[in-house]
This record gives sequence, C-alpha cells and structure tokens, in this order.
Amino acid sequence: MTTETHTTEQAGAQQLDETAEILIIGAGFAGLGMGAQLRRAGREDFLIIERAGEVGGTWRDNTYPGAACDVPSHLYSFSFAMNPDWSGFYTPGPEIQNYLLNVTEQEGLRPHLRLNANMDEAKWDEQAERWIVRTPRGTYTGRYLITGTGHLADPSLPDIPGLADFAGDIFHSARWNHDVDLTGKRVAVVGTGASAIQVVPEMAEIASELTVFQRTPAWVIPRIVKPYSAATRRKFARDYESMQRERDDIFWFAESAYAQRRAVPAALAEVTANALGNLERAVPDPELRAKLTPSYMPGCKRVLSSNAYYPTFNRDNVTLEASALTRVEGNTAYGADGVGYEVDAIVLCTGFEAAQPPFAEAIFDGEGVSLADHWSTGMSAFDSTAVSGFPNLFAINGPNTSLGHNSIVYIIESQVQYILEALDRADAEGLRTLVPARPAEEEYVAKIQERAATSVWLMDGGCNSWYVDPRSGNLTLIWPDYAYDFRARNGHFTGAGFLSRGADGTVRPLAEQQPKAEATLI
Repeated sequence: MTTETHTTEQAGAQQLDETAEILIIGAGFAGLGMGAQLRRAGREDFLIIERAGEVGGTWRDNTYPGAACDVPSHLYSFSFAMNPDWSGFYTPGPEIQNYLLNVTEQEGLRPHLRLNANMDEAKWDEQAERWIVRTPRGTYTGRYLITGTGHLADPSLPDIPGLADFAGDIFHSARWNHDVDLTGKRVAVVGTGASAIQVVPEMAEIASELTVFQRTPAWVIPRIVKPYSAATRRKFARDYESMQRERDDIFWFAESAYAQRRAVPAALAEVTANALGNLERAVPDPELRAKLTPSYMPGCKRVLSSNAYYPTFNRDNVTLEASALTRVEGNTAYGADGVGYEVDAIVLCTGFEAAQPPFAEAIFDGEGVSLADHWSTGMSAFDSTAVSGFPNLFAINGPNTSLGHNSIVYIIESQVQYILEALDRADAEGLRTLVPARPAEEEYVAKIQERAATSVWLMDGGCNSWYVDPRSGNLTLIWPDYAYDFRARNGHFTGAGFLSRGADGTVRPLAEQQPKAEATLI
C-alpha cells in the first residue's frame, strides 16, 4: 500500500545547509499565506520548507475523482488575493491548486521555497536560541519556527486484519493511484465522510460493482449549484468591491450556521429537516433510507453537501454495507455483520491523522521533549498559536483552529496577523525569545473546553468525532465559537501571558499592550 506524498521535483536534490530568521514548515494555505504576508511586511529572511515537490498541501495531494471544496470559493481564498475567476460557488480541487500556484508566483514566493525537504527533526538549541531543522535536502537554522502543516495532511490508515495482504489494488483517497484503471472492477469504498461522498458517485459510474462500507452515516444537505457566468467573472475583475460584497455575504451566512453547533433547537431542527428532506427525496426505499439516517446531532461530525451521493445508492451496481470493514480474507472484504464482498480494489476514505499529527513527533524542545509528548493528552496551545515550553514556535492550523461552519482560510489569516505582530514586538523591544507561560496556556485551554461543553461536539456522547481527542475527551481540533470571535480573541498579539528573554538574558513576563485596530478584510 503506497502512502507517500507524490513529488514533481527530483527527490535527490543536492544537500545545502541554510540559515534564515524564520523557518516555515509546509507550503499549503498556511505556509503560503504566512510567506506572502512576511514579504508584504518587508521581511525577506524566511524559508518555506516543504516535504513534497510542489506547493498546494491538501489540494496538491487530493486528486481523487470528484475532489472539490465544501467551503464556497470566494471565502476559501485569501482576502489579499481574491480571485475573480472562480468557476462557481463551490470549487473543484484542480482550480484551488491552480490558485495556490498563482499566489506563489504573484507573491514572489518561489525563491523562498525549499521543496522535497521533509522535516525529519526540528530541535530548539537552548544555547544558540535557534531552531535547527534537519531534512533530506539539508539542515536549516532559524530564530523562529512556524508550522503550517494543516489538519488534513497525513492519511489515517485503518488497522484491519488482512488488509495488508489484500491482493488487489488499494490506496487512500488522498494518495490516489492514477495508474490503476478501476473501470469494470469490483470496488469497495471504506468510509462515508467528506472525501467519500465525492468519490462514491464517481466510482459508481465506472465500477461493475461498488460496495460502500459505512461505519457511521453522515448528515448530507443539498449542494448549492451556482456557476459564475463569464459576465459575472468580468464584473468581479473590474469591480473588486462587488467581489468583496460576495465574500462578505457568504461569510456572514456561514456564521449563522454556528447556532447549529451550539445546539440551538431551532437551528438544529432546520438543518435536520434539510438533510432528512434531501435523503427522502433522493432515496425512495424506506429500509435503505433508515440505514443512511444518522442517529447523532447534526454538526457533531461535519455536515456535508452533495446532490449526487444519496441517489447513487439507488443504482443496481451499488451496495451499502451499513457497518465498518472488519477484516479482509483474500479478495473478500467483510463488514461487522459478517457479510463478505468479493472486490478487486479498495479505496480508503478513512480520514487523516488530525488529533495526533505526525509532525509533532519531529519537534523537540531544548530538553529533548517532543511536541507529541507535550501533547500526550491532546493538542493545546495558548491563543491557539503558541506552545508553552517551546520558545519562538508558532503553529498555524494547530489546536482549536478548525471550523465546522466557516472557512479555515479566515482563521489562518488571523493567526498570520498574530504572528506578524509578535515578530514586530520582539524586534521593537530587542527580545530574543517569546514563549507562553504554562499557567496562561492552561487557563486558555480550560476556557475553550468550558465553552465546548455545551456544543454538539461534546454534548452528544454517541458521536465519535475526529474533532475530539480520544485520550482526554477534549475538543482539540475545533474552535468552539464564531469565526469572527477567533479573530477578535486571537487575531492580535498583545503580549499577555507570554514570557520573554531580553537582550540581557533575563526572562520576565511580557507587558500587555492594547491590540492594534482591526483593519483586515474578511
């Protein structure tokens, strides 16, 4: 089974050791957004270290048939690089990847990229007060380390007896093997999450038989179909204010959906009726409908959108196995109820290592303690961006930054602004290190969990969500509030809760300052 990231640049690049003030890990939305804003702020001394051979992150890696975003196009993009040419309300994956390639060129980021440079180890050198990052391409040393690896970077592979011995073709949806032609084959899709509901209709069109293993049914609402005409795209290009209004309208409409996550009865009733109506219109068979009906609160797992997923199960060549895949014997895949299905290929739509991100295993503090060990009971960070015990480390897309109702790009831009202000503060006051105090981080995390306790993510005990860390039962992935509240709380660096080491080597609490006036656009 192949799971490595595909690259476009030669993997055997010559080793070269380099030094820069700022080292950024990852070249997806987070890394590129950080790099772009550093350049716009006049900071050129940075490197973006990327394990693959091209930029793009999720949208470089996820090339499965039907790949598309479930966040509206004009919101799933940078506020400083709005795109008038989106083809429609929702965007196919290749368009997003092309957008990120264009941003890379337009923002002048190519000279800062170091591709095919997987972060094998990043360690804080206490004496030198520098981060040392070792990669196959070389060793990079920097004053600051910024991680931007994303939540959906490393595929989660299920531990299922016999799966490794399966004789047919098998791959994860995020590592699609385009050399394999599945036309006319008996295909099994494992999982019914965000990727699966896009993959399943595509497989049904070409497979002789398709079996879908469903551990838990999803809430699926109708998908808005709204192409942007050539005339509309020309208007957006000529009149950026009209494009900004489109973006603003989408943002505030998305924010209104947060009431569902707070389990407001009227909001829950509305989304439930929408999803069940979608199911009833698409699937006439009551027995099949019952298998596709969730038993948990909408929003505990991501609410999905599709007009093609439910109708697929009416096809004669499609079978819904309403239980998880439990074992594979030869070419037979068995569900939990003991029924076996002969298959030629298995597509794993089994999600990602989000709650326990592999990058944390490679980052070490000055005493050799890994970030993974620091997070042994769940990810946590002060202001969702900085980690106690790890000086000059900032995490974009880290703990409590994901959203179930709005755009992660908005959160990323908020964190980028926070980091820029932290760098400015350090420069202005001659500070050598910045690190949050542990009590401040613990207090911040406690408040988040208190807020999360009355949300659908923690209220529904029957919902097994990847947003919740199973080791602690804490909500570690999701920001349990409005997106605009994240920016109000975490979009500026005030210094409160931080310890700093000044030019004289003395460590002291950093004085709190009033945040800058909010000037960023949605």
